[in-house]
Amino acid sequence: MRTPCLLLVTLCLLFSQVAPGVSLLMTLGQRPDHYICYKNGGTCLYSSCPIFTKVVGTCYHGNAKCCK
Repeated sequence: MRTPCLLLVTLCLLFSQVAPGVSLLMTLGQRPDHYICYKNGGTCLYSSCPIFTKVVGTCYHGNAKCCK
């Protein structure tokens, strides 16, 4: 009985690690702004948007522009 419990605890700890830089809100179901930008067909750029595109939001916590 001890071995299966130990394996279960090991697997839970292995798969519960969160990648560095991911906030607690991401783990609770909210997506970061750059994910939403890419999902809606935009691209994240730190410079100005190219010709014939417009700014439709922000990326990377407001540091970049979402261009579409």
